[in-house]
Amino acid sequence: MASGVTVSDACKTTYEEIKKDKKHRYVIFFIKDERQIDVEVIGARDEEYDQFLQNLQAGGAGECRYGLYDFEYMHQCQGTSESSKKQKLFLMSWCPDTAKVKKKMLYSSSFDALKKSLVGVQKYIQATDLSEASQEAVEEKLRATDRQ
Repeated sequence: MASGVTVSDACKTTYEEIKKDKKHRYVIFFIKDERQIDVEVIGARDEEYDQFLQNLQAGGAGECRYGLYDFEYMHQCQGTSESSKKQKLFLMSWCPDTAKVKKKMLYSSSFDALKKSLVGVQKYIQATDLSEASQEAVEEKLRATDRQ
């Protein structure tokens, strides 16, 4: 179900800056006036995952957000002794259980529009609480897509 919410050019530009130029570590998106997805916060390249989570929840317990993060971790292929650094972009839909139903519906129905405009994201994650959004939970989901 489409919500009619559009994606701003700033979202697409910031996404390209993260994907191609590695200018930023993450970006937080929000729906402005129930009409357009726009950029709320851009995280510097040296910022940690904890800061991403803080900014994702900065709106308060009743607010939903989208977050795009350039996640880095070490991966060791089976049968080798070397580890290599992996980078994966993931897009998270953050809709806490405490958010109002109307807001959750708007964000979940608009998630598709954002997915379609940000081509090349490796993983989509839906989180309703911190256990689903934690660094450990996200890394586990990203590692599940690695070849052994």
